[in-house]
Amino acid sequence: MSSTNRRAAVLGSPIAHSLSPVLHRAAYAELGLDHWSYDRFEVDEAALPGFLAGLDGSWAGLSLTMPLKRAILPLLDEISETAASVEAVNTVVFGDDGRRVGDNTDVPGMIAALRERGVETVESAAVLGAGATASSALAALARICTGPVTAYVRSEGRAAEMREWGARLDVDVRTTGWEEAARALRSPLVIATTPAGTTDALAAAVPERPATLFDVLYEPWPTQLAASWSARGGAVVSGLDLLVHQAVLQVEQMTGHQGPLYAMRTAGEHALESR
Repeated sequence: MSSTNRRAAVLGSPIAHSLSPVLHRAAYAELGLDHWSYDRFEVDEAALPGFLAGLDGSWAGLSLTMPLKRAILPLLDEISETAASVEAVNTVVFGDDGRRVGDNTDVPGMIAALRERGVETVESAAVLGAGATASSALAALARICTGPVTAYVRSEGRAAEMREWGARLDVDVRTTGWEEAARALRSPLVIATTPAGTTDALAAAVPERPATLFDVLYEPWPTQLAASWSARGGAVVSGLDLLVHQAVLQVEQMTGHQGPLYAMRTAGEHALESR
């Protein structure tokens, strides 16, 4: 194994609470990659070009969080089909020739997290919210949902955006107002993409026999909706599941080694428990 020092990091703003260093360092430790390091840097859109320009050949890759997933696009040499489909990059890998290649592991990470819970395909689905994560959810649903997806949103502008994403991703997206969100909970798969606290009022509306909830939050956890869902026997996929699965794919792309799922998840769980 090469002993040349290799670097990777997560960039974003704010970045102090990112779990990515915990997950990636756990992977390096498990894989015996003693010469690899993974850090975090506070970088906003304005600082991103300069940060990239200052990187040397020791850098293997970057993880990107908000607000950089779209800001990075014009600074790359190539992006994957998945990243292009949602106009968002969360992973950059540097080639030996210095080329910057962007990908999106959130989409396959969602699919892998659902598969781990036994969800391979669904006949229909509901998406709560319409932000950047919702577009990734639609891209994942394009691969596993055979029927319509109903998006529950707060404004007609957001509804129009979701319908446009649906058309782009070849998903039959139907939109309805947030005031109808309780209806979403009867879907075979519910993906909640909203900020903390937004779905708390829906906890009392969970049906007697819920199917699967994918709540992309991981802190605080469980959300009131997830706790109510679990209490009624429904399957719950968490934001930590998503974070770990997308990081597993990042580790593979950056190091060439399969990401150790169990070690990374355990490290993430311990980090959250200690906060």
